[in-house]
Amino acid sequence: MLIRTFELGPLMTNGYLLSEGGRALFVDPGGEPDEVLAVLKAEGLVLERVLVTHLHFDHIYGVAALSAATGASVCASADDAYLLETEVGRGGAMGFPRVDDFAFEPLTEGETEFIGQRCNVLATPGHTRGSLTFHFPEAGAAFVGDLIFSRAVGRTDFPGGSMPTLVRSVERRIFTLPPETVLYSGHGPATTVGDEMVHNPFFQPDGPGMRY
Repeated sequence: MLIRTFELGPLMTNGYLLSEGGRALFVDPGGEPDEVLAVLKAEGLVLERVLVTHLHFDHIYGVAALSAATGASVCASADDAYLLETEVGRGGAMGFPRVDDFAFEPLTEGETEFIGQRCNVLATPGHTRGSLTFHFPEAGAAFVGDLIFSRAVGRTDFPGGSMPTLVRSVERRIFTLPPETVLYSGHGPATTVGDEMVHNPFFQPDGPGMRY
């Protein structure tokens, strides 16, 4: 499976195009998808799904446009629907534009398949109530949104956020994956499970995450 990164939208959010054998999906389109659409057209890829790790505005600005242009269905957690009633979900504050409306299919934890690839959908709340991680075991890849970054974790001061919950999600759902698993975050560089277990300060004995 080929994985390509696009930095999209006002916060340069990482979005990911996954493709295999002419089939494709996109994770977290955070801005206008023109660049993505150009790649799909040039390579003859059929976009089947748009997956959303969580419903913060910087991860969903391009959802409506990408879905409309390709016919791809959108999947997200119903536990994050509350965010679309807040500025952090719908946008429109601090000079940011409003998010265009879109419909999505509720996605719950469990094993499924996308573009012919086995995917474990993991419930990983903490950054938001409904944050999801998409783990593709054969590809050795997990798309974690803003749950965990290289040497950092997601903020928890927005509606539905909880640092103790986030720490538990990482320890129980992410750090139990194979250590070589690549973590593709919503911002910044990719990292690995093993690297974060050793070096992320939030998960060290005296780290900030241990105070909660």
